[in-house]
This record gives sequence, C-alpha cells and structure tokens, in this order.
Amino acid sequence: MLELVIEQRRKSLGGFEVGRVLPFARRRMVGPFVFFDHMGPVDFQPGLPRDVDVRPHPHIGLSTVTYLFEGEIMHRDSVGSEQAIRPGEVNWMTAGRGITHSERFERARMEGGRLHGIQAWVALPVADEETDPAFSHYGTGDLPVFEEGGVRGRLVAGEAFGARAGVRTHSPLFYIHWDLAPGARVELPADGWERAVYVVAGSVEAEGQRFDAGRMAVFVPGHPAVLTASTHSIVMAVGGEPLGQRFIDWNFVSSSKERIEQAKADWRAGRMKLPDLDSGDFIPLPEMPKPPPNPMS
Repeated sequence: MLELVIEQRRKSLGGFEVGRVLPFARRRMVGPFVFFDHMGPVDFQPGLPRDVDVRPHPHIGLSTVTYLFEGEIMHRDSVGSEQAIRPGEVNWMTAGRGITHSERFERARMEGGRLHGIQAWVALPVADEETDPAFSHYGTGDLPVFEEGGVRGRLVAGEAFGARAGVRTHSPLFYIHWDLAPGARVELPADGWERAVYVVAGSVEAEGQRFDAGRMAVFVPGHPAVLTASTHSIVMAVGGEPLGQRFIDWNFVSSSKERIEQAKADWRAGRMKLPDLDSGDFIPLPEMPKPPPNPMS
C-alpha cells in the first residue's frame, strides 16, 4: 500500500550538495520526521576550505539527528558540547526553546576522506517545544544490531522489532539502518504509524515498483509494507506517531508561526548565544528578497 514516492532534490550547502527529501510539497512530515537530507557521498581533499564547514546557526522546536556511514563531523553547540561523530554513532541535539551549533569537517581538512550520512530533524511535541536545549552522543553500543537472512540492521533511534535504542526521544518513533544482501526481504512495523523508507544505495522493490537510490517511498499507515532488495542495498526506514502541523522557516520548526518570527528576530538581533567553543562567526538570517517596485505606484 504505497502512498507517495519522493525524489531527492539536489541542494547546495555552499561547499557540497545534499539530496533533500523532506519536507516535500505533498508530504511535509513522516511521523515526527520533518526534515531529511542525504549528505554525500562526497570526497574531500586535504586542505579543505573552511567555507565548506557549516558555521554556527540556530534551531528551535526540534531535535537534529546526525548519522554517518563514512567520515567524521565535529559538533559544537551553545550548551558547551564538543563531540565528533563517526560511522554508526548518533549525535542527537534537542533545540527546544533555542540552541546554536556548528558542524565542521576538521579531520577531512587534515587528512581528506569521504563524507556520507543522513541529517534528519525530528519535530518535538507541542508540550516539549520550549524544553531546555540539550545534546547527547550515542555510541554503537547504544544502538541494537540484528542480523538474519541477508539483513543486517541497526536501530538508530526509537523502538522496533522488540528492541529499543538507547537514544532518548520525545515521541514514539523508529529509525532503522538496513544493509540488505541481494534478495533479502524486510517488513516495516505495521502499527498504524506513518512510515517511509529511503534508498541510500542500491535498489529495492515494493508494491511491484522498483526504487533506486535517492528515492523515498511513503506507505499507507496500518498496512503491510514489504521490501525486497534487488541488489546490495542500504535503506533507512523512518516512522512514528504524527504530531500535527508544523511550520518550517529556515532552521526553525514550530507549531506557531509567531514563535518562528520571534526566533528570527532573536537571531537577527544577536540574542541567541553562540557555541561556547566556536563563536568566531555565524550564518546570518537569510532575508527575503524585496519585491520589485510597482510601476503603477
């Protein structure tokens, strides 16, 4: 029971491109997942320019979830965190009422190397949108791994198949990394949640359709959703309870447009604290272009 297929759209982050999947015009969220970027794969050379880094910037009303297949990113934030993330680990940053952070490619700058991963945002329930900002790092030992019948899986966050990841979440969800051998078969949890899979590499079949890398398949809630790998494939599965409408403007997510406008004003005025260990620069608030003058006025 397939609801929708979303093709990634290429977006430049200045120094490299990502494949943006969510939000999409016809599907703003899947469960609480409100943003989904496929980073890379991109090969960096030693001496990488600093303008490739993601400079300090703000968030409200969400948790950012960073997960890598290859490479390393150094995270620093305004609650004092400094933490590198490596493949198979999770950096989970809860913005709540407001946080700022940077993501820098310091190891690649020294040594070169490949970056490949997923950056997702999970919206917070209304009751938690103004919670205190926080950051947690989870190692591979916090993420359950299962292997059977050509399927190797890692539960990145939430609960699925009787397992629970060590990652603290604010609403019921699952986030799974599957590595599938050709012919391997997997089934998504069918508990009434919104669910989708994104093909990172390879190709899978579902509902008589083939899905190659760069496509997300969104399934109808409550119905069986079965995937079969046509080739060796890497697939990310996401799902969870819907949280209701959310507004997104730049890096801000909220159930209230007014709250987003306040966050924009705070960032523009310099009222949001920069990361303790990375306060030398920042990304300015993007300003909307002014409309052309009305020749009739």
